[in-house]
Amino acid sequence: MMNKKKTNSMASFKRLIKTIFSFYPVLLPIVIVAIILNAVISTLPSIFMQNIIAIITDALNNQITWAEVAPKVYRFVAILLVLYVIALSASLFYQRKMADITQGSLCKFRIKMFSNMQTLPIRYFDTNPHGDIMSVYTNDTDTLRQLIGQSLPQMLTMMLTVTSIVCIMLYYSIILTVCVLLGVVIMVQITRKIGGQSAKYFVQQQIALGESEGFIEEMMNGQKVVKVFNHEAEAIADFDKVNDHWADMAEKANRNANILGPILHNMGNIMYVFVAIIGGLLLLLKAPNPNISGLPLSVAIIVPFLSMTRQFAGNIGSFSQQINSIIMGLAGAERIFELLDQEPEKDEGYVTLVNVKEENGELIEVSERTGIWAWKHPHKDGTITYHKLVGDIEVENVDFSYNPGKQILYDVTLYAEPGTKVAFVGATGAGKTTITNLINRFYDINAGKIRYDFINIDKIKKQDLRRSLGVVLQETNLFTGTVMDNIRYGRLDATDEECIDAAKLAGAHDFIIRLPEGYQTHLTNNGSNLSQGQCQLLAIARAAVADPPVMILDEATSSIDTRTEAIVSAGMDRLMEGRTVFVIAHRLSTVRNSDIIMVLDHGVIIERGTHLELLATKGQYYQLYTGAFELE
Repeated sequence: MMNKKKTNSMASFKRLIKTIFSFYPVLLPIVIVAIILNAVISTLPSIFMQNIIAIITDALNNQITWAEVAPKVYRFVAILLVLYVIALSASLFYQRKMADITQGSLCKFRIKMFSNMQTLPIRYFDTNPHGDIMSVYTNDTDTLRQLIGQSLPQMLTMMLTVTSIVCIMLYYSIILTVCVLLGVVIMVQITRKIGGQSAKYFVQQQIALGESEGFIEEMMNGQKVVKVFNHEAEAIADFDKVNDHWADMAEKANRNANILGPILHNMGNIMYVFVAIIGGLLLLLKAPNPNISGLPLSVAIIVPFLSMTRQFAGNIGSFSQQINSIIMGLAGAERIFELLDQEPEKDEGYVTLVNVKEENGELIEVSERTGIWAWKHPHKDGTITYHKLVGDIEVENVDFSYNPGKQILYDVTLYAEPGTKVAFVGATGAGKTTITNLINRFYDINAGKIRYDFINIDKIKKQDLRRSLGVVLQETNLFTGTVMDNIRYGRLDATDEECIDAAKLAGAHDFIIRLPEGYQTHLTNNGSNLSQGQCQLLAIARAAVADPPVMILDEATSSIDTRTEAIVSAGMDRLMEGRTVFVIAHRLSTVRNSDIIMVLDHGVIIERGTHLELLATKGQYYQLYTGAFELE
């Protein structure tokens, strides 16, 4: 399992770097050059120190005056100052630009995730906690801020600095370099051991954080239910379990991460002392000094060597402090890429919906809205035919299951002619809403056929299919914005007058004009400043302004009281006139005037007919209508 996690982390790291490069193909390489420049220059003082000490030592041994050696020393100091100015400029440049790259990358990641999320099937949102998805946008994305902004530059700087220092060390003394590398091997092993444990728990911490946020969101949405059933104590106990697990993972992750820094710091001090002792012994014993430069071992080499040893250990220690951020960032990156890699909703349709006008009995495609729609059907031979959209729906021998082995619908067959009103009646879970979800292609059927105007809906592009359907759901969703904005959501090019007409049709106009700012009243938090019935009326108005030929009303009047229902009924009748309508209702009074009523039981249509026909058969519908059985 750990090997798999390492592979995923490395793959995520490579993909993260590649993605950032795609965001900033020009700026990022320039920043990297600045980081390299700063890192390489930071290793050069040791060389200058060795030369200056060698010059002064030689002057003392040969009784050369300061006036004679001063120009050489000043020249080295001047060059070093110039290099420091260059390094400072490079450092200021890359740190400033990395801030732009970091925040810009986070912004682009959020855009990519949100754009991709719009393509995902409904099944994804039905099977994943919404709070956990939100955690990817907030917590997981924020972990990249530290990783991109600090940890990655620090890691690159460390690698370049350490590589440069090792080369300089080998240039001066192979024996002392080996001593340093032995210490480094020990430090790396400690880092792998403790850092590996820290990595495991940091990943679990991110997962636990998402679970915690999902639980909190669930409790916030269900707060009324919690209070009604006095479930506060149980909710607190359940949250304590989730929160304790999160805290436990965070404690273990940070405990391992926090002890790593002090251990490596003290290992660096031990390594410094060890190198000083070995260097002193070699100097006293006048031992040979194998190296690249050919210089004999001297104080001029040992002093800068010790400085490089401390710098070497300091870089590794500083990098170890970034391990937390790297691990959390990679864990966040994995979850981000997991969201980005979700399979989008498949759509192999090629029949599209277009505006047409009739000329001499023929349908002519036009760009402007005419109120007449047609299916544009391209054929394999290159010809294109147009079929007027009339709202003819046929469901033939359909089987369906949300999950394998748990079938929901069994051999469902029904036919809705244009302009007919079809009602579905049955207990909760009978499959009523499922049928409408299949017509919308929120889910695809397992067997059978669904035809729309005699076209298999598999051939119709999903966006065009759904554009031809108006849907009013049992649970209303209003968005932050004005009342007018929420009505116009049904058709974005609708005028204010068309939106007002739709509100009048739905029976919403009277209550809207009594709001503080009328149609410009601002709605927030899913219309929390409106009653549930008012929200439902706006949802009906939103469907009305779309003016589709087929309407699906899923408990559209469930949140409306009897008096309001009477007001809406006239408008709903006008709305349904000339349209194919599917009605799902628990109130049997709302389906009496339907052209055909389907009674479902456990995914099977057990009765069908008009209101009077079903009453005459004295079957289950009769029992439901007369109150012998409750609908639920």
